[in-house]
Amino acid sequence: MTDTDTTTRVALVTGGSGGIGRAVAERLARDGIAVAVHYAGNKAKADETVAAIVAAGGRAIPVGGDVADEDAMSAAFDAVEQEFGGVDVVVNTAGIMVLSPIATLDLDDLDRMHRTNIRGTFVVSQQAARRVRGGGAIINFSTTVTRTKFPTYGAYVASKAAVEAMTLVLARELRGKDITVNAVAPGPTATPLFLNGKDEATVENLAKAAPLERLGAPDDIAESVAFLAGPARWINGQVLFANGGLA
Repeated sequence: MTDTDTTTRVALVTGGSGGIGRAVAERLARDGIAVAVHYAGNKAKADETVAAIVAAGGRAIPVGGDVADEDAMSAAFDAVEQEFGGVDVVVNTAGIMVLSPIATLDLDDLDRMHRTNIRGTFVVSQQAARRVRGGGAIINFSTTVTRTKFPTYGAYVASKAAVEAMTLVLARELRGKDITVNAVAPGPTATPLFLNGKDEATVENLAKAAPLERLGAPDDIAESVAFLAGPARWINGQVLFANGGLA
């Protein structure tokens, strides 16, 4: 659906076709924000998310591309601007997680995580720094495991610690532009990314670890993002831990 009203707030959500990304896209749409739902390889899932948003009365389009490819992401931002008139909110949920002890990690997996989690976030943040309108927000994704330090998460945590660092620097580089830059660090959240490869006992133990004694839901994380994307104009250069009190 085309909307040329430049007063409409517009969001681009990377990895927006499933899991936390889809919950974020749908939550922002409920706030009246026009949403570009980014996908890397599964356009059908992005189309499903777009259809759900439109059916609920929102505005959304799918946009594709490798987040680590600067040309693809430049084209994605171009498509959003052409469709909706600008970009106000950029949410980087796209990421991959491979778990292994550091001693036995396949370095190809390290490189894959580096490409998506670090370079991908950097490329999208770079475009966002150039294009997000005043009054906007850039929201990256870290992880609570930077605090809990669970074994087998070493390479993943290394990539997310880099995301935290670049987020805090970018917030200060955008001085005077009225753009906030923050990161959300979810705790254990019931998504395919988290549940994949974990047995029932492991999931149950993680669910009981937080004082609220449950796993997070994608909607829990989406609420944190909506807060940073909208009313939280005095929160800037921070990492918001959304984990039920786990750490």
